[in-house]
Amino acid sequence: MAATRSRVSSFSRNVSTATSQNPGLKHGPNGTTFISSGIPDLDKILGGGFSLGSLVMIMEDAEAPHHMLLLRNFMSQGLVHRQPLLYASASRDPKGFLGTLPSPGSSKEDKSRDLGHEKDLRIAWQYKKYFGEPQLNVNSNNGGQHDYCNDFDLRKPLDRHFFGGMNVDCVSFQDSPNLATLQDRCAGFLAQCSRNEGGTSPAGRIAIQSFCSPQCKYANNEWHILSFIRSLRGMARSSNAVVVVTFPPSLLSPSCSKRLQHMADTLLSVKAIPDEDKELAKLLTGYQDMVGFLNVHKVARLNTQVPVILEATTFSIKLQRRRFLVLDCLNQAPVDGSSGSSYGTLGGCSGSTKAGSLDF
Repeated sequence: MAATRSRVSSFSRNVSTATSQNPGLKHGPNGTTFISSGIPDLDKILGGGFSLGSLVMIMEDAEAPHHMLLLRNFMSQGLVHRQPLLYASASRDPKGFLGTLPSPGSSKEDKSRDLGHEKDLRIAWQYKKYFGEPQLNVNSNNGGQHDYCNDFDLRKPLDRHFFGGMNVDCVSFQDSPNLATLQDRCAGFLAQCSRNEGGTSPAGRIAIQSFCSPQCKYANNEWHILSFIRSLRGMARSSNAVVVVTFPPSLLSPSCSKRLQHMADTLLSVKAIPDEDKELAKLLTGYQDMVGFLNVHKVARLNTQVPVILEATTFSIKLQRRRFLVLDCLNQAPVDGSSGSSYGTLGGCSGSTKAGSLDF
């Protein structure tokens, strides 16, 4: 009886069978379950990753395809965990896109190798800890084979045996006059990931690239676009799946773009950095290593009405050694002495103080 009473305590966590039987899942607050976005830094920003049953929308940039970086990592992480994947795009051969997915890399081994080379420089031992940034340490739920979130090497393609099975489906909606075919495929896919199977259904992922692109015949029919997203969000809410949709807001009307943003559970946007922006280079540190910006407009919070307060909403997109995707907070560069007072300049508490003295 004592053991039974301890299980009934309000402080005990009710561990669902979905996370214990399916790899790549993690518990979250308010009874939610997360799957990884494929980017360790993004999982840390969002509080664990993408919530199961949520709709994630990414606003594309017309200048650069930075949304492809997020989409590739999201798809590769699901294939590594053997999670079912449905990929839809406006290209005629969507299966060809699978060949561009990155492979899990060994960033930790590369960093340790870099530390080995630093020994030849005979740098003091107390500075060695600054030559490697710690990664997000998340426990593995796949028997130790793969982490909850891997570091993907953008230069190394994913092995074909990951997407050569029956758990990957590709759809092309380029010549479709409407979204009926895509909606049926998504409905059938989400039915396989339904939560009504006693927690035994696998966690799935749906990736829709460049939704509402000009190649689609339905691009001018805003009513069909909005009704499809509304229906897709409703089907995803009752499933063990996450839907990621990228769309170009610049090609839509302002009203349609705002409605799509409002229906998203998690809303992200990417933006390219202008070439040779001297003013921005003076304002931010590490500007030379940046390839773009990531803005977090909304974070999904299911089963709760508590608002999410992030430490920052804009992050820089960097490619570490041109291989690994890294997100960093923006840091303001110190003010140069020629343009004004720097952080190291002595100042006074009153406006009439002289340089080098304090007036109290």
